[in-house]
Amino acid sequence: MSRQPSRAAVEELLSPVVSAAGLELDGVVLAPAGRRRLLRVTVDADGGVSLDAVAEVSQSISQALDGSDVMGDTPYVLEVSSPGVDRPLTQPRHWRRATGRLVRVALEDGRSVTGRVVAVDEDGVGLDVETDGTGHEPRRLAWAGLGVGHVQVEFRSTGEG
Repeated sequence: MSRQPSRAAVEELLSPVVSAAGLELDGVVLAPAGRRRLLRVTVDADGGVSLDAVAEVSQSISQALDGSDVMGDTPYVLEVSSPGVDRPLTQPRHWRRATGRLVRVALEDGRSVTGRVVAVDEDGVGLDVETDGTGHEPRRLAWAGLGVGHVQVEFRSTGEG
């Protein structure tokens, strides 16, 4: 019987490889895919990740996996990508990377608020919240009262600046 890979072992192997590329290991997913396994690795960085950076770190990850027995003897498919706009904002680093973006966030009282992320620090998040379509007001949300956030996709016509 073949040994099944563990997510923790894969993360331990890949974290320094991704860090050496100037990126952060954001997530590892191992899933069955027929007779193979799917290894999905998500990398991120402040300012985003270019396609070239994903391609380069993908090669480094592949070399590290080939030089290790962490995946066992089960064939696998490797996918390396950056998080999409639909990734939930759950960690302070996710919020920091969303600075300047419009987000919708659930609050601990069950309500939700939509605003632009203007500040992120060790205490929480600062949002610029639209008030009844008449203006904007700053709103400070502490980490303890903050639920999961989601970046809102914004569309602008070509005539807007």
